Amino acid sequence: MNEVIKQLRERKSCRIFEKKEVQFEIRNEIIKSALEAPTAGAMMLYTIIDVTDTEKKKKLSVTCDNQPFIADAPLVLVFLADWQRWFDAFGYEGCEPRRPGTGDILLACADAIVAAQNTVVAANSLGLGSCYIGDIIENCEDVREILGLPEYVIPAAMVVYGYPSESQLRRKKPERFSVEHIVHQNSYRRLSVDEHKSMQEDLNIRSGFPDKDITESVRALCRRKYMSDFSLEMNRSARVYLDSFDHSIKK
Repeated sequence: MNEVIKQLRERKSCRIFEKKEVQFEIRNEIIKSALEAPTAGAMMLYTIIDVTDTEKKKKLSVTCDNQPFIADAPLVLVFLADWQRWFDAFGYEGCEPRRPGTGDILLACADAIVAAQNTVVAANSLGLGSCYIGDIIENCEDVREILGLPEYVIPAAMVVYGYPSESQLRRKKPERFSVEHIVHQNSYRRLSVDEHKSMQEDLNIRSGFPDKDITESVRALCRRKYMSDFSLEMNRSARVYLDSFDHSIKK
């Protein structure tokens, strides 16, 4: 197994970091790795905010579902899906551009998240842990104010980085569902009830919990994640962002 594949398999989210700064050279390599990511039409439809201000990090830790470890992370990057830059450029050059729509921003989100993943891989190769913060989508009004986001820019992801604590290094990476349940051949296929239970049972066995009740664990996950207050807020915020794009394209 080559080193890249090995690191991809071993990499896990890290939420507890050593009190150790990330040197400028390493920080710079991680950020520059984002710019090497695949991008739609070579347009690089994203902007990265390197959050170094302590107060802003604290505010983001609160708006992102009250997660204090965000404020403690030595490196915090917010990846923005950004059409403002090109909309302005088209205007400067007399293109009379239409206003960006929902499809445009979804394409930019893909660009931003691919760039973010490049930094996660780069950070891991340099001995740093990282954690995606999907909650950056929540509380869009506050996030827009904290980061000074203009009309055609939305946060796609936030990632925090740092040197993992010993406990994080020892922590077992959560198991993943098997390939046969995730990869479909040529077309989508909905899982039957029996296939769903087989998928969950297989994961429980490999996770070391062969007797775990499937029904209760799925219901608990639904309550904790899908039906949670933060999930509802995330959907509200996303709707606000996307509605602004839908509205603008109809003008």
